[in-house]
Amino acid sequence: MPFLRNAWYVALWADDLVPGELTSRTICDQPIVLFRRLDGTAAAIVDQCAHRFAPLSRGRLCGEHVECPYHGLRYDHTGMCVENPHGSGRIAPALHISSFPVEERHSAIWVWLGEQAADASLIPDFSHLDAGAPGVLSKRDWMVLDVDYRLMADNLLDLSHVNFLHDGLLGHSGMVDAEVVIEEEGDTLVVTRTSKDVLPPKLFDLMYRNDGEPVDTWAEMRWSAPGCLRNHAGVCPPGRARHDGMTVIGTHLLTPISATQCYYHIAAVQLGGLPPGDTEAEVAEQLSRLRRFAFEEQDRPMVEAQQRAYDRAGGPEALKPVMLSIDTGPIRARRILHRMIEAEGTPVTLSRRIPA
Repeated sequence: MPFLRNAWYVALWADDLVPGELTSRTICDQPIVLFRRLDGTAAAIVDQCAHRFAPLSRGRLCGEHVECPYHGLRYDHTGMCVENPHGSGRIAPALHISSFPVEERHSAIWVWLGEQAADASLIPDFSHLDAGAPGVLSKRDWMVLDVDYRLMADNLLDLSHVNFLHDGLLGHSGMVDAEVVIEEEGDTLVVTRTSKDVLPPKLFDLMYRNDGEPVDTWAEMRWSAPGCLRNHAGVCPPGRARHDGMTVIGTHLLTPISATQCYYHIAAVQLGGLPPGDTEAEVAEQLSRLRRFAFEEQDRPMVEAQQRAYDRAGGPEALKPVMLSIDTGPIRARRILHRMIEAEGTPVTLSRRIPA
């Protein structure tokens, strides 16, 4: 499976990269070890010693040098071998390994895998997660999904499923017939669903007025290649402006591990509409708990079951699902992604009937 190389991928939340410790991640089939230098900046090098290919993440951090657990060779943050404790200590050029550009932004550690010069301005805007940003922030959570990251992106770009898979929590039958608008600008896609004068979804009602009275509701999902999604969603009194109600900005950061597995980083910020008597800590806990339930107990079993169906058939190209109008957003995102991959020189086959 071809991956987009010249792009930023989230390796982990910044708070999870602990000074003095080594952290391993695999991104697009590439093993990487991450660590903090003495000045606190993040670094990433190949998680494989050039000598006998031992995983460096099983070694230790000596100051800001990574020591191989097998024979003690040491590497700096650029991948240069800086110490060979054996024989004359000669360091052959072949002992050097690759490093990767790293940016710490929006509470996350981003890694660039491509050969083109890394451009930090290409990191999508998730400033709602920055320190000091307004709103009540949920837990910065993450999990590993046994699913192609593109399949999870399909799930997020087609939010019609909330009225069935998350019926009673994030949606209901009264929201099926929604107004859908799709906007494409460059390598970014936005899919917006709007339902007016409907009963509030349970999650939003609990975090808003908790009275069950009708609302206007919206979900504006922004997708940026390869797998960074932001959902600006909320409820407000019928006929009123969005800022008169309550908004939840959901963060969904998908990073491929392999063709059939990905990291899924999630967080949310609630703006406005704090229920009477609830503290910010209570809202943050509720927001974290209910969102984790929706993903862990509902989305995850569904998308992983889909992945198993693809695997049994020998890959996504072997199946031909019948596309519906609700699939327009996911398919357009796939086409953007595949166009970007092909621009890097890797051909991609995309069927008209299936996001291959």
